[in-house]
Amino acid sequence: MKKGNPDSLIPFTIDLTFEEARRRAEVVTALGPDWDPVAVLQGEDEAYALLYSGLDAEQQRTYDLLVASGVLPGRGPGRATAH
Repeated sequence: MKKGNPDSLIPFTIDLTFEEARRRAEVVTALGPDWDPVAVLQGEDEAYALLYSGLDAEQQRTYDLLVASGVLPGRGPGRATAH
């Protein structure tokens, strides 16, 4: 066998499926039984709306420019940025 020859390498694979399932189960356990994902998302939407409420005209133009350029997500459902 020649050193550095890809044909002489021994393939190595590892399946992380079980470990990923265990990690996810630990996350859900840590969140606890009172975790309400719908309430969390509603709270985030309310905070986002409050953050960008009461803008003056110049701030609103800047906000609109940032939304149009994809830097900030727009208002409403599916607010994820394009990037």
